[in-house]
Amino acid sequence: VYLYGGHVTSWKNEHGEELLFVSSKALFKPPKAIRGGIPICFPQFSNHGPLEPHGFARNKLWSIDTDPPAFPTNSSSKAYIDLILKPSEEDMKIWPHSYEFRLRVALGPGGDLMLTSRIRNTNTDGKPFTFTFAYHTYFSVSDISEVRVEGLETLDYLDNLLNKQRFTEQGDAITFEAEVDKIYLSTPTKIAILDHEKKRTLVLRKDGLPDAVVWNPWDKKAKAMADFGDDEYKHMLCVEAAAIEKPITLKPGEEWRGRQELSAVPSSYCSGQLDPRRVLQGS
Repeated sequence: VYLYGGHVTSWKNEHGEELLFVSSKALFKPPKAIRGGIPICFPQFSNHGPLEPHGFARNKLWSIDTDPPAFPTNSSSKAYIDLILKPSEEDMKIWPHSYEFRLRVALGPGGDLMLTSRIRNTNTDGKPFTFTFAYHTYFSVSDISEVRVEGLETLDYLDNLLNKQRFTEQGDAITFEAEVDKIYLSTPTKIAILDHEKKRTLVLRKDGLPDAVVWNPWDKKAKAMADFGDDEYKHMLCVEAAAIEKPITLKPGEEWRGRQELSAVPSSYCSGQLDPRRVLQGS
């Protein structure tokens, strides 16, 4: 976890295999956010507002929170770190609100990675504030053309490549053969990413985050990004737990909580296909 951006850049399984993607060309210093891992988009997702794309939390230096308030947790995890971000005077010029953003990154006994964000409005002028949010998770995959995403079938989505027009997903699973940038709405709490070649399923569970973004830049966009290798799009996929369509508004003193839990499970074969039903219906 980097203090720069409160940014998780590595999560490995018991075999030491890396489950998150970080570009070989990523820069680890301001003003550029780290390309890969789990950037935090706050207080704005992408260009859905007047701020810089994805807001500023991923470009700021966070502090270790040595005395966090009591944490309601259902995990027996001892491996965690608490980070905190508060606005500087400079930040207040860009976004004139006082807040405390607390992030707990925890590793569960079974290797699950949990991120819990708590954002509190600490304005003293009585003003509410509104924000959108995403955990912009980059998963490492063997080959994007062999990957399926399950759990978003039949849902409505906004297509960022078509001026945020609204469509309904038609396929029985999402597969990839071109650039994708979609915001799925009112999504289930559980989404599965099936990696055919690695016989592995990555499961994302989320709470307080109704939307899910699915993104892969494909070849043209990959070549246009200075901090991204030309062919690296083949080995990554972003599936992001998010709150975008309905922005969150907090009055002074109010707190919002959004959580995601990532786990990796072996996939079994079933008639030549990975068997996701077990994963999606399992615990």
